[in-house]
Amino acid sequence: MIIATLGPEGSNHALVLRRYLEARGPAAAEARLFDDFPTAFAALVAGEVERVLQCTAHFSHADCVGRYMHRAFPVDAFIAGSHPLALLARREIAEPRQVARQPATRYYTDLTGFAEEIEAPTTVAVAEGLLAGRFEAGICARQALEQHPDKLRLIEDLGPALDVWVLYGTQPLPADNPLVL
Repeated sequence: MIIATLGPEGSNHALVLRRYLEARGPAAAEARLFDDFPTAFAALVAGEVERVLQCTAHFSHADCVGRYMHRAFPVDAFIAGSHPLALLARREIAEPRQVARQPATRYYTDLTGFAEEIEAPTTVAVAEGLLAGRFEAGICARQALEQHPDKLRLIEDLGPALDVWVLYGTQPLPADNPLVL
């Protein structure tokens, strides 16, 4: 079985998919990471993958549910935490004026002290942008600080986001399934 989700490797989607496979299997399942969800859902309905895992907090969730209604069906749901998150800044920037964030993280903390907000596709992209000098501050996985304490500093520890995750397939669950009301 091939289960698709959003990449890149190191993203929350990849993390949660690996946790899901460890907890619920199937043992021989393969993870396939996509650059965006419309492509992953198109692969699902084309039969190229058997399942798609998506966090309901992802900005494309409602669009995918609507676009693939009657072709992609929820077959499992659960709650899982993300990587622990943090608001980080580049060490050499004393007062960051810009902050990068993935759309789902925009309300995780008060960002009104920043003159500019920059949208990035993933928290991984935020961390990469901080390390490359493209962003002054950003919300990303706290592990970026742990891996690069010489380049980054902590502004605020945010902890993991606890979200609802949905696994989609191409066949609806039977009416007697405990997940169906």
